[in-house]
Amino acid sequence: MQPKGNSPLPPHLGAGSALRHKEAGTDHAERSRKDDLAQALDEAPLSRFHRKAVVVSGMGFFTDAYDLFVISTVAALVSSEWHLSTAETSWVSGAAVLGAFIGAVIFGRLADRFGRKKVYALVASVMVAGALLSALAPNVLVLVLTRLLLGLGIGGDYPVSAVLMSEYSNRRDRGRLVSMVFSMQALGLIVGPLIALALLEAHVGHDLTWRLLLGLGALPALSVIYFRTKMPESPRFQAEVQGRAAKAAEEMAIFSKGALPAPSSSRPVPGVVPPAMPREGRLRLTDLRMLKLVVGTAGAWFVFDYAYYGNTLSLPVILKGVDPGADVTAKLVWSLAMFVVFAVPGYAAAIWWMDRIGHRRLQSLGFGALVLAFFALFAVPALTASIGAFIAVFGLSYFFVEFGPNTTTFVLPSEVFPVYSRTTGHGVAAGLGKLGAFVGVFLVPALDARFGLRPMLAIAAVAAGIGLLLTRLLPEPAQRTLRQVSAHSQRVEPFGALEDEAERVA
Repeated sequence: MQPKGNSPLPPHLGAGSALRHKEAGTDHAERSRKDDLAQALDEAPLSRFHRKAVVVSGMGFFTDAYDLFVISTVAALVSSEWHLSTAETSWVSGAAVLGAFIGAVIFGRLADRFGRKKVYALVASVMVAGALLSALAPNVLVLVLTRLLLGLGIGGDYPVSAVLMSEYSNRRDRGRLVSMVFSMQALGLIVGPLIALALLEAHVGHDLTWRLLLGLGALPALSVIYFRTKMPESPRFQAEVQGRAAKAAEEMAIFSKGALPAPSSSRPVPGVVPPAMPREGRLRLTDLRMLKLVVGTAGAWFVFDYAYYGNTLSLPVILKGVDPGADVTAKLVWSLAMFVVFAVPGYAAAIWWMDRIGHRRLQSLGFGALVLAFFALFAVPALTASIGAFIAVFGLSYFFVEFGPNTTTFVLPSEVFPVYSRTTGHGVAAGLGKLGAFVGVFLVPALDARFGLRPMLAIAAVAAGIGLLLTRLLPEPAQRTLRQVSAHSQRVEPFGALEDEAERVA
């Protein structure tokens, strides 16, 4: 006999079929919640919660920039005080950069496994410890080791800051919002030299000056720890990796103060267990499409950071080659003038125009301008014979550094990888970028000493040209949703389809 009743299932289905039907229903409900949350985030207008996320993420990056770039002044003071060799001075300058290479790869992977928020607080704590311990260093070995520790935290902050902001952002303004986080580097570039100038002019002594410069880096990192506890986990990571779409939507509704709608029901769906990270979602270099993304992002970042950090952290050495009679204070003033006159407008232009020009296109534009600027400095001897002419051309390259690859190499890896491997991919790109910076910190002074300033700048022009070619491996993510941009790495749509669509949008 056929069983009777009001069961919604056909009578011939047994208990196993009923369970599968129920699981299919709960899976559909969870997928719908993920889709609704993603659409709400993608189409949300710019709101106060976006600005709040920029400030909190940006404070970490301000700390990164301050700690990385203040070391050029510190190294000059320590080298004179402790009578360091060229190699020892390079280690003082490059230790944090080497640590950043390691930290970006390790913490990027951890953020994909355990969540962005947990790793966020951890890397800030490492930065606090590294800043304070380096300020108390009694000798060059301890200073190098503590700067290496600091670099681990700095490197870890790169993928987490970028990806968290990218995953909070809407479709139309994602490039602008992530680049605003990156633009906090400008404050770090300016604040460090200003504090150094104030301490030197106050005649507090070189030993106390460099220790204060390093120790003050702990203050913004401490504020980062506090403010990051107030931010919820990345809603996209929480929904798509941890399987908690309803909780993510509820937390975002609270954090955004209603700018994003609350879910219709925040009750957990019975029988739904947060899924483990799917095997196909991990960063697999055996997949040609994923390999292209890694080579395109990490390769471009590597050659750029070689030229940028090598030139910037070695700027006192470079300026000495142009004007041998300049003292530490004069070099600081020139460096600060270049940052204020050229770099800061470059940051502002990148924020304003990035989503209009296109993220990949802007990177290509910047690399092309760097090729021309560095080659001109190599080919025209008069440009390196006068401090005014040199600062004008070298400063112009600073504008296109910010209005170009310095900003876009940070933004692009936060978009092109799928959510399951997004901080891993960004961490690999940032880590290899910092490895390029580490190489530059050692090679630029050595090349300058052996061959002179102009051949060293010719090598920088070649590096920028390689970056221009590697950029062609990447899709154009401007105006696309994160799901659409990362779709090609999961074989959902052809690699060229997004570029074609981006062309139509532009």
